[in-house]
Amino acid sequence: MSSNKLSALLVLQDGTVFRGKAIGKIGTTTGEICFNTGMTGYQEVFTDPSYFGQILVMTSNHIGNYGVRGEEVESAGIKISGLVCKRFSSGFSRKMDAFSLDEYFTSNNLVGISDVDTRQLVRHIREAGAMNAIISSETEDVQELMQQLSNCPDMSGLELASIVTSENFYEQGNSSASNRVALLDFGSKANIARCLEQRDCFLGIFPAKSTFDEVLAWKPNGIMISNGPGDPASMHYAIETVQKLVDAGIPTFGICLGHQLLSLASGLSTYKMHHGHRGANHPVKNLMTGRSEITSQNHGFAVNFNDNLTDTVVLTHINLNDNSVEGIARKDKPAFSVQYHPEASPGPHDSWYLFDDFIKLMNKHKN
Repeated sequence: MSSNKLSALLVLQDGTVFRGKAIGKIGTTTGEICFNTGMTGYQEVFTDPSYFGQILVMTSNHIGNYGVRGEEVESAGIKISGLVCKRFSSGFSRKMDAFSLDEYFTSNNLVGISDVDTRQLVRHIREAGAMNAIISSETEDVQELMQQLSNCPDMSGLELASIVTSENFYEQGNSSASNRVALLDFGSKANIARCLEQRDCFLGIFPAKSTFDEVLAWKPNGIMISNGPGDPASMHYAIETVQKLVDAGIPTFGICLGHQLLSLASGLSTYKMHHGHRGANHPVKNLMTGRSEITSQNHGFAVNFNDNLTDTVVLTHINLNDNSVEGIARKDKPAFSVQYHPEASPGPHDSWYLFDDFIKLMNKHKN
């Protein structure tokens, strides 16, 4: 790290202060602080809309060392509110149409801080739980920053999907494909659409607040409920739409936030996790097959499984670290969902079979 870098502060909601060096844009930013344990794929992580409203701590020791490329994104731009890392590389080793992460941050107006002891910070978050935080390279007045931080909304009860969704409906792919899939965009990662296109699907991308009638008028063979940011319980408009689509008998597949919405539409409840799951190495067991898979995850909310609903809902996947719910399926309707990210990007490909299962489900229920 060059010595001419400006100093920066990270202040947590509980008053804990970390000092470091400024990266990206000089400024101040707030959000809920969380951490990702992935060792690679930082560009895909930074552009994942599910991180909207969050300051992200990367636990990997070096960030920026392979630069960025225009095509390695999951949305139109950076979605995290701020970045915290240990070592930040202004230079980079990869020369394939790449440019520096620092340039990328500056052009996307992202405020960050490096030279932070991320091991100490992550241990603190794991013990104290999720909380809001503020990064500033403009002032070192902790009291002033705490005052600004007090205006940052809590993630519980916060509806964010309507901010990151596509502005208008559009179509994507080959219109003569075997299946028509309505993708409900609550902050969808680009690789979800790619995985469906690779399986001969034509996509209709619907903004978050599209109605049941609008989706049905497109005559889809299946419904994909995407990932996205915020508290799922605050999304009453989406829960209602998902419930109607499922009740109509249209094959449905939900991912991450989509899993939570399908669960809520099926009578289950959700809760705010202590510090969430974010990384590319989370072990999950498929209870239907007995097989385990290593998964990519990014969520701060999870589903409570209610044994009273076992006549209509079955638990299909669990997290092997903490036994939290990782997947459900409806017994009475052709609908299923998982809490993790089978499209990966970044992450392992153990769970790609779920897209194939979705294709089989649509083919089975074609008129």
